[in-house]
Amino acid sequence: MIMNSQIEVWEDYSLTRIPVPMAPPLRYVNSYVLHGEEGVTIIDPGPHTQEGGAAWEAIRRELKLAPQDICSIVITHHHPDHYGLAGYLQQWSGAPVYMSHRAHEETQRMWGPDSTMNMALPELYKAHGMPSEWIRQLPAHMESFITQVSPSAEVTYIHEGDELIMGGQGWRAIESAGHAPGHLSFYDVRRGLMLCGDAVLPQISPNVSLMPGSDPQPLESFINSLRKLGKYEVAQAFPGHRRPFTHFTERTVMLIRHHEERLETVQAMLAKQPMSGFAVCSALFGTELGIHQMRFAMSEALAHLIELVRRELAVQIPGDRVRDDSYGASETYLFAKK
Repeated sequence: MIMNSQIEVWEDYSLTRIPVPMAPPLRYVNSYVLHGEEGVTIIDPGPHTQEGGAAWEAIRRELKLAPQDICSIVITHHHPDHYGLAGYLQQWSGAPVYMSHRAHEETQRMWGPDSTMNMALPELYKAHGMPSEWIRQLPAHMESFITQVSPSAEVTYIHEGDELIMGGQGWRAIESAGHAPGHLSFYDVRRGLMLCGDAVLPQISPNVSLMPGSDPQPLESFINSLRKLGKYEVAQAFPGHRRPFTHFTERTVMLIRHHEERLETVQAMLAKQPMSGFAVCSALFGTELGIHQMRFAMSEALAHLIELVRRELAVQIPGDRVRDDSYGASETYLFAKK
């Protein structure tokens, strides 16, 4: 392994890790470039922002990449910090963009021409007690991501178990969920390497969000996915954020334990009194957050509450009817210990 500027080259694996800048608190996302006789594969190019575009101009110069060198662009999941530049690089290179069918559905649900997320998400949060001063920030916040995922990519689908040749080696596609429906990791069984996107991260817990119209049980999906991924023998994992790591199986166990402890914490809150989703969110994460982090926090709190209901450890009950000038009158809900 050699270091050159911000680029980290793993020569034995024909793999280069490139930190592409993104907004705080994460600051960068890992893009990977694999070189093989078949050509160059780019994995998760990062968000289409001014900083992301400038980073790729520098990367192309430093790695001496020409459009005809690129044979494929592979996306682990639909989030803008991973998918965003796919269409831009496809237009530059002419290379196919690969992702799962389920992940592509999520791009359309979030930013497609028929998306209703700008209304559906505020309605969900209002039903669970989020105050109007937060609700009013959501539509503009959600619309701000459209430029980060434009232009849209023409997508070719990858399925569970498919093998992709990247860096001269075969990598098996593994589909998971929870952090993102249709998330793909890629496993090199011969060398025990895992390109795991955000399915497993070494130092932070991937966000698990309840979103309108998407996975109705994201925390259950995430825990099941961690158990599935934890069965693979991994010598080296390459994540979407932070540094590559070796304790892959142990990390899946730690993440499951983290969420089980969080469920116990929420259950103990509900044993004292019924609470709205926003009240639970505030107790877990505080309210000194920007709208981006508040969205993650609110949807993650709801994911845990819905999981407690699924396990029959909590119930959802009607709360007060609330009126808002922007969204009209609506029913609110509380959660209580069963």
